[in-house]
Amino acid sequence: MKVNTQSVNFNADEKLLDYIQKRLDKLDLFYDRVTSAEVFLKVENTSAKDNKTAEVKLHVPKDVFIVKKQCKSFEEAVDSACGSLERKLVKKKRKPKVVNALKFF
Repeated sequence: MKVNTQSVNFNADEKLLDYIQKRLDKLDLFYDRVTSAEVFLKVENTSAKDNKTAEVKLHVPKDVFIVKKQCKSFEEAVDSACGSLERKLVKKKRKPKVVNALKFF
């Protein structure tokens, strides 16, 4: 899967980018038609400890899933976002496909 990662107002190191790629590649286990993903990493200017935000936009045929999580570290935020995406992909996979009713008449 093609993953495009953008970090806002900082430079992400290779270790973080590799972690994001590996974690998002695991989503193929839940839904095999994932085409690409966009990840936006931001550091909020707050005094709170949970100031790291990860927003993941996942592209599948005929649908786009967007999840935004804020945690203490980027790894934790990406992991939490992927957990939410896993649930959404399983739900999409179980949803019955709509058949065009006009074909039968």
